[in-house]
Amino acid sequence: MAIALFFVGHWTLSVFFQTFFLHRYASHRMFTMSRGWERFFYLLTFVFQGSSFLVPRAYAILHRMHHAYSDGPKDPHSPRNHPNALAMMWATKTTYYNLAYRVVEPEARFEGGYPEWPLLDRIGGNWPARIAWGTAYGLFYVAFATHWWQFLLLPVHWLMGVIHGAIVNWCGHRYGYKNFEGGDDARNTLPFDFLTLGELFQNNHHRFGQSPNFAVRKFELDPSWLVIRLFAWLGIIDLGERPQTARMLDRAAAG
Repeated sequence: MAIALFFVGHWTLSVFFQTFFLHRYASHRMFTMSRGWERFFYLLTFVFQGSSFLVPRAYAILHRMHHAYSDGPKDPHSPRNHPNALAMMWATKTTYYNLAYRVVEPEARFEGGYPEWPLLDRIGGNWPARIAWGTAYGLFYVAFATHWWQFLLLPVHWLMGVIHGAIVNWCGHRYGYKNFEGGDDARNTLPFDFLTLGELFQNNHHRFGQSPNFAVRKFELDPSWLVIRLFAWLGIIDLGERPQTARMLDRAAAG
C-alpha cells in the first residue's frame, strides 16, 4: 500500500506542478501571482519533480517554440518529425539542454516573462541533485516494498517528467479527437484527463493557447482547472486581466 500511495502521489504532484507552474504560468502566464507565491510554487516544483526537475526558463522557451512551429519541421517535439516517442524525447532533451545551459540562444520573441531562480535552477538541474533524489526514491522502496516487482517502478520515478512529456507530446498529437481544425495534429486524447491532469487536451489548448481551462465541451474535465479556480478563490493567484506577457506570447506564437 505504501508503494502504491507513493507512486500515485509522486505521479500526480509531479504532473500537477508541470501543468500548473511550468506550463500554464511560466510558459503562458495565464494568471498572475505574487513574488512570494511564485517562489513557493517554484520550490514545490523542484521538490515534486525531483530527479526530473525542469528549469522553468528552458521549459517555457521550448514550449513557446512548440506552439509557434506546431508539427512543423522546427517543432522541438512533434511526432511528425520522429519515428517513435523515444527518438522524439531524445531530440527534445538535446534542445532543452542547449536552452537550460545557454549553449544556444533562442529567438528573441520566445524570451522573457518566465520566473527565474538561478540558485535553485543550478541545484535542481545538476546531476548530484538528480542522483540524490533518485537515491531517496530507491531507499523508500527498500524500506517499504513488499514484492520484488515493485522495484520495476523505480525508473518511472527517476524519469517522471520525461515520461509525462512523452505521453503528452506523442499521444496528444497522434491519438484522440478534434474539436477544432487547425494547421497541426493536436488532439484531445482523453475527455477526462485523469492521467496528466488536463495536458492531453492538446487540440483545445492549441486553439485557445491562453485559456487556463483546457476543457471546452460539457463532457470534458480538466482536473487542474478545478485546482486553479480554488487557488483564485483563496486569493493565491489572480485570474483577472491577462498580463502584458500573455499578450506578447500570443503574438510570438502567431509568428
